Amino acid sequence: MSIAALPDLRTARRLVVKVGSALLVEDGAARSAWLATLATEIAELRKTTQIIVVSSGAIALGAAKLGLPKGGRGSLADAQAAASVGQVLLARLWSDALGEHGLTAAQMLVTLGDLEDRRRYLNASATLARLIETGAVPVVNENDSVATEEIRFGDNDRLAARVAQAADADGVLLLSDVDGLYDRDPREDGASLVPVVSGVTPEVIAMASGASSSGLGSGGMTAKLQAARIAERAGIALAIINGTQPSPIARALDSGVGTLFLPQADSSARKAWLGGRLAPSGVLSVDAGCMAALAQGASVLAAGITALEGEFARGDLVAIHGPGGERLGQGLVEYTAAECRAILGLREEQQEAKLGYAPRAAVVHRDHMVHA
Repeated sequence: MSIAALPDLRTARRLVVKVGSALLVEDGAARSAWLATLATEIAELRKTTQIIVVSSGAIALGAAKLGLPKGGRGSLADAQAAASVGQVLLARLWSDALGEHGLTAAQMLVTLGDLEDRRRYLNASATLARLIETGAVPVVNENDSVATEEIRFGDNDRLAARVAQAADADGVLLLSDVDGLYDRDPREDGASLVPVVSGVTPEVIAMASGASSSGLGSGGMTAKLQAARIAERAGIALAIINGTQPSPIARALDSGVGTLFLPQADSSARKAWLGGRLAPSGVLSVDAGCMAALAQGASVLAAGITALEGEFARGDLVAIHGPGGERLGQGLVEYTAAECRAILGLREEQQEAKLGYAPRAAVVHRDHMVHA
């Protein structure tokens, strides 16, 4: 199955549909009539395509119920309290809307750690697979009732891409309040919609604005591009479409209006998981020689490391930066932070005296590393 244009997403075997807060909630109340049209579309798609929903809205719904200021985002405690109440309301909304079409909604709340830790990631993947096998429609959201500022996805765009990866989906549909990616701020004269993107390059990232226009959600266009990068690495197509009108999926796929990000690679499952991880424990900075070697597929050796940040254990995820601070990739480190500091800049024959044992083949082996 090949996805080369927006309408091709109708042929996807498995599709993740992400719904943002601004689409689902207005003035503290659910847009029930709009949701009913979306549920009808999901039911229609379900005839040929397995659907997973990633839905925001718990904090907005809960804040209105509790009368919390700033939509529940005035403090971490407010957001967690709002989410606790809102998750019940959100689950009921989806259960009722999908139930009208004889579909069973299954709530699945995840944290960043559930998809960062390899074993928990595989557990989440197995749960999604079993739910789909039973005919249920998984409705996934970040568990904001326990997530903290430091350890969270922070937006459901990137969560949707990670869920798609865990669920072995073919495509992701991000429903937004704009038609897609524009070559500049869409409010500017002459701004043009970009219909297809083949690779999220620095030039593409420069087109984005990080602002969320609604004030309800937490992800702007920058978060959507980060999601696209996660998806493309895993061989998954991702599209941004306008979700503000009734029956948004049919409107976008029939007209072809939106932005489609084409898959760029179909990495191994492990490398795709590594590439999608969002919370490295530290940073290794390397010199120009090491950066050039990495571009040719080499591993990170101690001799090429110039500095490091953070405290990490062997097996933790670390980011790899070039001499100018540019992000080169990330991977699983073979040493603790203390061991890395001891052998920083040393060649192999010098390392044993510092470590007290024969050094490993690399600090970050190429088999356990992905490039940015």
